[in-house]
Amino acid sequence: MKTAICPGSFDPVTMGHLDIIRRAARMFDHVVVAIMVNPEKKPSFTLEERISLLCRAAADIPNIEVVGFDGLLADYARQREAAAIVKGLRAVSDFEYEFQMALTNKKLNPELETMFLATSAENMFLSSSMVKQVAGFGGDISPFVPACVLKTIQDRLCGRA
Repeated sequence: MKTAICPGSFDPVTMGHLDIIRRAARMFDHVVVAIMVNPEKKPSFTLEERISLLCRAAADIPNIEVVGFDGLLADYARQREAAAIVKGLRAVSDFEYEFQMALTNKKLNPELETMFLATSAENMFLSSSMVKQVAGFGGDISPFVPACVLKTIQDRLCGRA
């Protein structure tokens, strides 16, 4: 069974994230969506909330597992016997950072490959940061996040929770 890991902070989950996860799920037998704890970021949602949001948003994808994760991705991939990391790229600006991370992970875990999926054209501009900014100003984020988690995200980001 070929396993891949889709890592990210998913704060909050967006339609772009779901697009990459769905596509990875078509290529691999099992996809671990690893919601990472980044000590350099102050998330809007707790790790538990992000896991819950993603589980709800991806409930229709049968071969994924959503987990929280803290530590080196290369080590976690080894523990999970993952063959690959799958990352989405929106623009050339994403590539430099992601390429550096891919080389680092490969050095730490020589058996691990990194696959880059080009983001669908309709999601090229989309990021969790953009969703937070639009929501913070009271804008409509419904085209950017899954409908099943929209209210929860709006309540938090619009200061209603």
